[in-house]
Amino acid sequence: MKADIHPKYEAVSVTCSCGNKFDTRSTLAEDLHVDVCSECHPFYTGKQKMLDSGGRVDRFRKRFGSRGSVKS
Repeated sequence: MKADIHPKYEAVSVTCSCGNKFDTRSTLAEDLHVDVCSECHPFYTGKQKMLDSGGRVDRFRKRFGSRGSVKS
């Protein structure tokens, strides 16, 4: 491998908008600021909401459900 062609891999501090801070390593020389982390993201906190997209399945069944079954 060639010497001195790779960027430096340094320790950086990551700060979330919720106030959570943690350390990681990166080739980026300055500290990172992120909007969402595992402490405040709804998927990780269990506050995830399931969205029904306008009853699309019910609308499909209403439109095409009475056509009968598929014959093979």
